[in-house]
Amino acid sequence: MKAPNPNRVKVLLICMGNICRSPTAHAVFRHLVQEHGLTELIEIDSAGTHAYHVGNPPDSRSMQTARKRGIDMSDLRARQVDLGDFYHYDYLIAMDDYNLSLLQEMAPRDMAHKLSLFLSFAPHLNEREVPDPYYGGVDGFELVFDMVQAASEGLLSHIKSNHLHQD
Repeated sequence: MKAPNPNRVKVLLICMGNICRSPTAHAVFRHLVQEHGLTELIEIDSAGTHAYHVGNPPDSRSMQTARKRGIDMSDLRARQVDLGDFYHYDYLIAMDDYNLSLLQEMAPRDMAHKLSLFLSFAPHLNEREVPDPYYGGVDGFELVFDMVQAASEGLLSHIKSNHLHQD
């Protein structure tokens, strides 16, 4: 087994319970990183600001939406953000303003610069937040997937131009 690359860019995607938006973002971004052959250079994880679903798999509607689009997320399990995440990850990316504010309250002062909103990487969508589809129908999961796909592409482009400088 290879030793981990200390120069990897580390990304943590965050929503409230870590069963809908952030695991979808995790799976979509992971798939995109794999397609670009950058798995050794980018570490990806997801977490929730709340402990409601720790240890649970993603919502079945999230998994079904992803599966229809060729992405498997069945290996993911919910976990809660902890203080160590602020030191480990280069990017802590929230799905919405509420979770971003919780992260801002929790972040050590010298780590606040690592926080952002996921849709800031998809400015063409003209949206700030990925809506929570949990209490809605299947259409909400489709919308979330589309938004996450756009933001994942923008995030990968940002990381490639700011960190990977490949020839």
